[in-house]
Amino acid sequence: MISSNDLSTNVTIEFEGEIYVVLEFQHVLQNKTAFVRVKLKNLRTGSTVLKTINNGIKIPKAMIDRLSMTYQYNDGHFYWFMDNETYDQVPIEKKNLENELPFLVENQEVEVIQYKGETLGVNLPDKVVITIQKTDPAIKGDTKTNALKDAYLETGFLVKVPMFIEEGERVIINTNTKEYVSREK
Repeated sequence: MISSNDLSTNVTIEFEGEIYVVLEFQHVLQNKTAFVRVKLKNLRTGSTVLKTINNGIKIPKAMIDRLSMTYQYNDGHFYWFMDNETYDQVPIEKKNLENELPFLVENQEVEVIQYKGETLGVNLPDKVVITIQKTDPAIKGDTKTNALKDAYLETGFLVKVPMFIEEGERVIINTNTKEYVSREK
């Protein structure tokens, strides 16, 4: 159990029958009443909610397992991941990976999140290396400014990249901001 006073970012809790991770929290004292205002992400549905929790309330902490796995393939409905230690394969429904799909490529190592044997989703690294599948060639003279152009990743996701990036190049993308960082070194 954890006290509502001890909530902090990235703590996972069981609250109102669901499993949440704390995204933001704020301790508030209003009219001599103390409470905590929290923004929570539901680990089953991916939705976010704002909740107010009274001061000093005990909340069960959710013990989340984080397993190192490799993304193998998808069959249209499920994405299959292989445990790097046991070689067991775990399916995850496509709807549970909507935010991760733009950066998920075969043979990529990820962190699969489980709670009491229930697979909840995937944590990608903050930065991934991915290939540019399609982009327009640079126009002479445009490479001296910070101009950006559209580029499609091998997953089909559209990002803005500098003019000097060409098709087939491997680039580093920030999975949190969904933006170009640099070329692969």
